[in-house]
Amino acid sequence: MLKKFFSYRVAGTLVVFIGLILVFYAFTPHHLFIDPRNIKALGKLIPDLGIVALGVGMLMICGEFDLSVGAVLPFCSYIFVLLLRAGMNVVISLFIAMGVGALLGLLNGLITVKGRIPSFIATLGTMMFWRGVLYVHSRMWPIGIRAYFPAGSSFEHALTGEIGGIIPAQVVWFVVFGLILGVVLHFHKFGNWVYATGDNKEAARAMGINTDRVKVICFMIVGILCAFAGVMQLIRIESYAATQGLGFELKAIASSVVGGTFLMGGVGSIAGIFLGTLTIQILENGLILMRVPVFGVSAFIGLAIILFVILNTYMGRKIIR
Repeated sequence: MLKKFFSYRVAGTLVVFIGLILVFYAFTPHHLFIDPRNIKALGKLIPDLGIVALGVGMLMICGEFDLSVGAVLPFCSYIFVLLLRAGMNVVISLFIAMGVGALLGLLNGLITVKGRIPSFIATLGTMMFWRGVLYVHSRMWPIGIRAYFPAGSSFEHALTGEIGGIIPAQVVWFVVFGLILGVVLHFHKFGNWVYATGDNKEAARAMGINTDRVKVICFMIVGILCAFAGVMQLIRIESYAATQGLGFELKAIASSVVGGTFLMGGVGSIAGIFLGTLTIQILENGLILMRVPVFGVSAFIGLAIILFVILNTYMGRKIIR
């Protein structure tokens, strides 16, 4: 039975996740890790990255990368703020921002599949371009939203409130997006196309799958999720900042890798990406509570990513055998 358990790619991540919880429970001062305030803070912070990581991970399964998420997220937030300043309805502003995210994802996809440019390079270029445009236009000035968006509204409660005074709404959105993408990836024919495209693009084309379209749709999903996460984060911190989402591109990839997603594509799961995000964020949070210097936190996370890649590669070979 134990052998069957470890045949699942996500098993190693689950064991490490549980191990981290036990270690941080035992070694953080005054058991701060399980303090309700810390758990609630994690519930508000993890979904910001997690929602983005779900899209990035799905794209990685498709065999592509998106490094532009750290620029797309604040860009869409900025669009949302500009619409609010112009007097636009808040819900319509959210959908327009998500539409902008979809268009930016579409652009990334078209550059990659039509220009035959590796997505790593294509999205690195668009990340730098959109970040530069954003910095110039916004002048990197923070923008408070309370002048255009009153506190305590139903919209704010839906995105960043608390259910029953306990569960942050962000957690619910993270789970909802995870379930939707999980159903699409694991139980819908489009999910089969994603896996086939990431595993062997030429074979997928021979089966009649439009691999270019599949990749473009996955890029658009990433853009939409970036926009939603950006607005959700904006509402939570009550202010726009051009540095929103900075570093998310690498953390999202790290979360996917830790969750068992292959860098070469064709292998991965939404459950693994979900668990990988929790693992990365809990590792960071626990180390900070243990008063590890900030550079030490980065070193530990980097080491963890390398170890997970080695572990997943080893387990993948064992499964194939």
